[in-house]
Amino acid sequence: MRDAGIKQYFATMKPPAATVSTVIVKPSEWTPGVEAIGTVNAVRGVDLTVETSGIVKNILFHANQKVATDAVLLQLDDAVEKADLVAQKAQAASDQAALTRAIELQRRGVGTDATLDAARAAADASAAQVNKLQAVLDQKQLSAPFGGTVGIPKIDIGQYLAPGNSVVTIQDLDTMRVDFTVPEQQLPLLKIGQTVKLGSSLADMSFAGSIRGIDPKIDPASRLVSIRGEVANPEGKLTPGQFVQIRVELPQENNVISVPQTAVTTSLYGDYVFVVVPAKPAAGAAATPAKPDEQKAATGKPAADAAKPQADASKPADNAAKPADAKPADAAQQQPLTISQVFVKLGRRNDGMVEITEGLKDGDQVVTAGQNRLFNGMSVAVDNTIDPSKSANKQVQQ
Repeated sequence: MRDAGIKQYFATMKPPAATVSTVIVKPSEWTPGVEAIGTVNAVRGVDLTVETSGIVKNILFHANQKVATDAVLLQLDDAVEKADLVAQKAQAASDQAALTRAIELQRRGVGTDATLDAARAAADASAAQVNKLQAVLDQKQLSAPFGGTVGIPKIDIGQYLAPGNSVVTIQDLDTMRVDFTVPEQQLPLLKIGQTVKLGSSLADMSFAGSIRGIDPKIDPASRLVSIRGEVANPEGKLTPGQFVQIRVELPQENNVISVPQTAVTTSLYGDYVFVVVPAKPAAGAAATPAKPDEQKAATGKPAADAAKPQADASKPADNAAKPADAKPADAAQQQPLTISQVFVKLGRRNDGMVEITEGLKDGDQVVTAGQNRLFNGMSVAVDNTIDPSKSANKQVQQ
């Protein structure tokens, strides 16, 4: 009998309830979006080069200097060009004087038309030559095409430069553009003017801008479409060439069922969650007939014991008047709870949440942590003092 009792005890012994964290499913507002990765560039940014050859005479800028439009950055040796310009200006003055005399003689009737035409042609040619030499002289200077920040000089004083040699980069960092691509399936969701958020990660979207351009052609090789947005950069935190995470905000939706991503478990059979439900009463929980010895003991008790309920009822309801110390959550935890494995269909993901399109309803209590050791029908105890969606440091601070 002893061995049979031990065997029956262990056969009917229930495992202890597992402690889990849960969340109540409620319809909430959902802000969908299109996520991508992209590269930041300045709206205005070029690498400056020289148009003519020459020896570097003077460098008029330093690294990371902010310069204004048309500010002179580089001066090449221009002594020969200056001398040629002076000589040509003298020739132009002489030709202009000859033209003036020819006009006067023509007015007096002693000059021929051919002489006047030759003088006018010579004066025009000299003036044009002056303008040409002035343009050549201006090419000996490198000026900023727009206001911005210059980079590190790529040349030194005394260095010989040929046309096309790079001197320095200049970038206007006040406004940045971000280029990224999205799949062709998401193209109908985008339009000019939509809000674009970007940052170093999806958790840090500290910059906001808007879409300025959508390529009308889809790349047939990759099936991607190019998108360009613009974002203000007043503090200069964004740098040209920087990698960023991008999210295009779409119109907000209401009454969307979503749960934390930690609540969903993926298996070969599909995605599922564990839903906490009240335990069903056991089939053998009905009242069992008492043993004969117990019946005798019950009938042998004095009648005074039967009067105890009436005496207890006559006591003042002191306990009823006291405020209920037990919390509703504690009372709920005292109830036997089990879990039910429910397969779900997932939708979009956003900010640590995943949309549930099928399988859950409003009011379901879903396990968010501790489900790695659970199985269907297992007894559980709910403990929501720890939120798995927050880091341990934040919870300690709270």
